[in-house]
Amino acid sequence: MLIPKDKNSNYNAMDTNEMKNSIPLIDTRSLVDKVEMNLIDIFISRKLNPGDPIPKEMELSEAMGVSRTVIRESLNRLKTMGLIESKKHIGTVIKSPDLSSLLQKSMIPRILDQSTLKDIFELRLVIEVGMADLVVNRATAKDIEELSVIVQNEISPSENVLFDVDYEIQFHGKLYEITGNETLKGFQKMLLPVFNYVYTSGLINKTFAEKRFVSHTELVEVLKLRDADKFRKAMRKHLENHFKRLLTIETGTPNQ
Repeated sequence: MLIPKDKNSNYNAMDTNEMKNSIPLIDTRSLVDKVEMNLIDIFISRKLNPGDPIPKEMELSEAMGVSRTVIRESLNRLKTMGLIESKKHIGTVIKSPDLSSLLQKSMIPRILDQSTLKDIFELRLVIEVGMADLVVNRATAKDIEELSVIVQNEISPSENVLFDVDYEIQFHGKLYEITGNETLKGFQKMLLPVFNYVYTSGLINKTFAEKRFVSHTELVEVLKLRDADKFRKAMRKHLENHFKRLLTIETGTPNQ
């Protein structure tokens, strides 16, 4: 049995589409969400810099037409984000946010899925290969001496060894320190729990054909040459096993 078409169906469809185009979407954000964004706009429009005081709660409440409770909750969110802070005898001031600190609050390895853990571990590899110029140009004789002390008890590279986590953190942590880049050092501290979990979880416990890598001891010797290109290549070779393990995860087959 044929069901007769609704003669108004085309009209209704067109009418709905026209309404979608002509009626603005309803802003479903909460009042606190809106105030939070407006506060940021106010700080930007006033060209406030770190250390500059922001308007008081009462002033903001009157200017935005909302309660002080809403203003207070919005400001608390901005404090959590690291955008403002309270200063004794001054009040609330603009703060330059600590990016690594913000991310660290959500870096809980056991509630991150394997895809995210893998992404974070890849980030570590890319950073360490890329920071060769900073390490080579900023390493002092004392820095190189300290690295030499760290590697004194390094075991010889073997086919299946995964670096000892504590030892690798000590060595690579020193490299991050040598860069003199506070954001990089912050990222390294942030990523430490993830590194440890990736090692212990077996996420990168894969086998592959070529297993020889540049050791930490060899990296120190290359660093003494003060050649950024050579150090970058040595670091890439040092991390070769990790790259191969990650690629094995993607393909599901040993990387030749």
